[in-house]
Formats: sequence, C-alpha cells, structure tokens
Amino acid sequence: MGFNVQKSYRDDRQGVGTLYLVATPIGNLEDMTFRAIRTLKEVDLIAAEDTRQTRKLLTHFEVATRLVSYHEHNKQASGPELVRLLLEGQSIALVSDAGLPAISDPGYDLVRMAVEQGVPVVPIPGANAALSALIASGLPTERFTFVGFLPREKKDQTKVLEELQLAQGTLLFYESPHRVDKTLARMAEVWGAERRVCLARELTKRYEEFVRGTIAECLAHLEQYPPQGEYCIIAEGTSAAAAAEAAAGWWEPLTLSEHVEHYEQRGSERKDAMKLVAADRGLSKRDVYNALLER
Repeated sequence: MGFNVQKSYRDDRQGVGTLYLVATPIGNLEDMTFRAIRTLKEVDLIAAEDTRQTRKLLTHFEVATRLVSYHEHNKQASGPELVRLLLEGQSIALVSDAGLPAISDPGYDLVRMAVEQGVPVVPIPGANAALSALIASGLPTERFTFVGFLPREKKDQTKVLEELQLAQGTLLFYESPHRVDKTLARMAEVWGAERRVCLARELTKRYEEFVRGTIAECLAHLEQYPPQGEYCIIAEGTSAAAAAEAAAGWWEPLTLSEHVEHYEQRGSERKDAMKLVAADRGLSKRDVYNALLER
C-alpha cells in the first residue's frame, strides 16, 4: 500500500471526492446516528451490499441519494468504477447490510483501492455486532481477536481453530443459524467442551438473547431450542498459565495414555482429548489412536 498520510479534516487534493464508510443499524433503527443520516443525504452516491435492504433504510430516514450495488460478486467491475468517480470528485458512502462496512464483507477491497489512489477515506462510526456481543458476554474484554466467519470446510475450520487454541485473548466469531451448532461441536473437538462461550443472537432486536456457559452447555441449549437468527460466538481465550504450560512442553514426561487422561480429567471427551494430544505433540489424530490401540 505504501506510505500514506491522510488528514480527514482538510482535503489537500482539490477535485478528489471522499469515500465515507457509514455504519448502519444491526437491528434497531434507533441506533442510526445523526451524522450517518446527514452523510447519506449529502454524498453523491451510496454503494450498498444489498440495495433492496438499504433502500428500506433510506426510505425510513427520507434519504433520496442515488443507490448503486457493490458486493462480493460484482466488486471486480464495480470497485474500479467507484474509484474512478471518486477521482473525478464525487463523494460516495459505502454501507453494508448491517453494522460497519468493510468487516467480513467486500468493502475492504474498495477501501484498499481508494487508499492506493490517494482518495480520503472517512469512517462514520456506529453499531457493530461483534463488539456489542463482546461487552455483554461477561468474558474478558481487555484483549480480543475478531475472527469472523470460519471456513466452510471441516479441515480448514479445524486448522484455524488449532491455530487459535493457545490464543489468550477473547475470540469473536460470526455464524449463521444453520451452522452454529456444527461450529460449536468443532470447537469442542479442538479446544475441549469446557471452554466458556457466549452465544449472542438478534442483537438490538425484540428477541435479543445471550446464552452463556461452556461449549457443552450451549450445545445442549441449542438441542432444546433450535437456532434462529444470526449469531455472534464469543469464546474465552486460553489462560496465560495454560499457554505457558503448552509452550514449555509440560507433557513430555507423560506417556500417550497419561497425556490423553490429563485432558479427560479436565472434561474433554476421549476423542477430543486425543485431538488435543495430537496438537500438543505435532502428530495426527490417527497416529495417537493407533499408538493407544497398540498399547
């Protein structure tokens, strides 16, 4: 991207427009800010992930600005065209379906292109699902990592979760109602079922709900109450002691059986304990299983 200094309070480049990143409500329309409404009314163009959804919002707030589409499937053509308009002096507001644009959506690509061309990029803050869920989760907030959506393939999911296994900060995920139970089950396999999580859904809406407990307890809850609405999964990180323990190779004096038993005593099912042992020792789960079978 190269060295770049932007002073948003003064446009040093005459004739160049500004890209505004405008936050929109994640459910409750009262979370729309005065500044966001004013910006949407004043810009030349609004680029939206879903024009049908955004049009409802604009109608509610009596915003008549021209609306165009910018999303994952047309960004290769639409992105450069929007940057061209910015360079010609037009101002553009970028919005997502809900919350802050450029987080888990193609807005990042447009921001990157604008920055590369020296176009001023101005954030208009507002609602965000992940941070709203974090502050109400009851889990530590002093250090956290936003992960977003996990990959769809099981192998790729497992790889990401293994990389995060020793992360000490709280972890923030997005998930759909159709996959949230499978994602929690995968977390239990990799991290153990006793790790604490918070499931937050329908944030700021009528049926807003927080479910707090271990992964096992939250899975049991979802069996009784089928998932509905989009979810944020807030997961506790590992403790500093556990991270130091893993880094120190604490398990080296243990036999494979003792190593597996260690995790079972902490609440993991046997297959999950074997997976954790495999991660500690740099082995495949099959290697651990076969070694235990031989013994």
